[in-house]
Amino acid sequence: MATTLVIGGTRNLGPALVAALLERGDTVTTFNRGHTSDDLPAAVERLHGDRADEAVLRAALSRRSFDLVVDTTLYTGEEARSVARLLDGHAGRYVAWSTGNVYLVRTGVTRPFREEDYDGPVMPEPPSARAHDHRNWVYGVDKRAAEDALMAAHAARGFPALVLRMPMINSERDHYGRLAGYVRRLLDGGPLLLPHDGLPVRHVYGGDVIAATLLAGSPAVSPGVSINVSQDETVTLEQVLGHLAAACGRPLVVRRAPREALDAAGLLPDCSPWSDPWMSALANERSKSVLGMRYTPLTRYVPTLVEAARLRPAASLASYAQRPAELAFAAAQG
Repeated sequence: MATTLVIGGTRNLGPALVAALLERGDTVTTFNRGHTSDDLPAAVERLHGDRADEAVLRAALSRRSFDLVVDTTLYTGEEARSVARLLDGHAGRYVAWSTGNVYLVRTGVTRPFREEDYDGPVMPEPPSARAHDHRNWVYGVDKRAAEDALMAAHAARGFPALVLRMPMINSERDHYGRLAGYVRRLLDGGPLLLPHDGLPVRHVYGGDVIAATLLAGSPAVSPGVSINVSQDETVTLEQVLGHLAAACGRPLVVRRAPREALDAAGLLPDCSPWSDPWMSALANERSKSVLGMRYTPLTRYVPTLVEAARLRPAASLASYAQRPAELAFAAAQG
């Protein structure tokens, strides 16, 4: 029976990952801060602590070994160096979840981003006054530092790390409620506010991230590589919103406005989070050739997510609180 450690495990995809590991027969341990409500099965061993504190992590995990470690909450280079030191010789495979933001901070690359686009210069740090851009830049740069530290540990000591890079993940439990926010707006019958400009949409279904993680944890897959995980389809924003509208049984009513006007009114990104320029688009050929991935079609996973979104009360969606301001803005536009 395989032993698996999940660092994280309680938010968004964590419970589904734990369920998939248990279903295939793994003995599962989770390590997290214990701040998020935990509805994991009783069979899961729970360890709590701040993973950013190496002494705490060492106290929880020292003298323990795991066939597989899945790190869902790795954010900085120092965290990567710490966990690699601690698990060196104590993990059969270590799979880290990363992000398409590692490409968005690069210069001179075009969508969809390929793994080969990772190497090269990074854009200058945006001024802190541009808070949204600055926060996303820091996130991407920190994630790059984490990936670089893992690959350095692999090169120096054979640490069995493999990195999965994901774009926007559409899942039933997305705690940010991005897809659910669109669904709630479709159900209320008012127009969706979108900026005039927009980028192609290429997300990934949460269930496919779980499948890729299990495949990446196989001893048959060589470590020391980074792999994009992404759906096959590249669509326009209005096309994917059309699929949401059809699943809701509602017409798609869109009102477009200049991005600057929506920003000035304080409506972005909440009125249309998928319009954010910091949404990445990833090519997925390597995941198919190396992992053998086959992706769930967009038209198959959208109805499942819309059904889950319908059950979420409007009051549980922080972004929906501004809906009256959105409708007033739309009305003023005529």
